[in-house]
Order: sequence, then C-alpha cells, then structure tokens
Amino acid sequence: MDEKLRQAILERVKAEPFGQKFGLRVVELEDGYSRVEMVYTPDMENMLGIAHGGAIFALIDEAFETASNSHGTVAVALNLSVTFIASPSKGSKLVAVAREISRTAKTANYEIKVTDAHDNLVATCLALVYRKGVPLPFLHDEGSGAKT
Repeated sequence: MDEKLRQAILERVKAEPFGQKFGLRVVELEDGYSRVEMVYTPDMENMLGIAHGGAIFALIDEAFETASNSHGTVAVALNLSVTFIASPSKGSKLVAVAREISRTAKTANYEIKVTDAHDNLVATCLALVYRKGVPLPFLHDEGSGAKT
C-alpha cells in the first residue's frame, strides 16, 4: 500500500468525531485489510449490563470502512451481516480485523472478526461494499498511490 494513501486515511480516521467518541484506533492498514482496536468501557453497556451491540458494530464498521477504502477509491456499505458470539469482559481491549475476500470493479466482500485480548471470538461479520470508482475526496494529489 502506498504510504501517502495510508497516512491520508489514518489522519482522516483520527479526525472522525464518532471514532473519537468510541476510542477507535486503526493499528494496521494494508490493501484490503485493516485492524482496529477499542477498549470496552462501562459507557458502552446496554440495559442488561453487557456490551451494547452498537458499540461492537462501531468497531466492526471502522475496520470495514478503512479496509474497503484502502485502495484509494470511495467504497460505501451496501450490507453487513453481524453475528454476536459473546459479550466481552468489562475493560477488555477489543480488536476487529477486516479482510477483503473478493473484489470486482463495482463491489467487494469483507470478513470481519472481533476478538478480545484473550483471542476469544466476540463477533463475526460478512460485509459488502459498492465501489464508486472515484478517488477518496480527501486525497490532495494524484500521486497518492490511489488504485481503482
């Protein structure tokens, strides 16, 4: 992956207000691959006192967003199918890993897995994007390594 493209995406993600709210942090980014971390905090609990599905989904979506846009062109979500396996322990560091499993000119499919610090499976997801075929709007020069 082109380093200018990687840095542009990482900087954009750091500035996302929603991601800041959840403490989402992209720790690895390659073509079609992203690893994102988040600490499960008490304010992410649902009425049953366990992890809110929306908090887990936020982590999944950040990994999906960054992996699918890692080619330098705009990719927008069409469908996500999430299976929640287990609620993590309070205070756990959660990791979402998104891997591209297929890509065409117009669509791409991703598998995302969320695990806790002990590598216990928390959730799985299969996701589909529509690839618009236009450069990411925040790329400032055409030499960014963007691929179509």
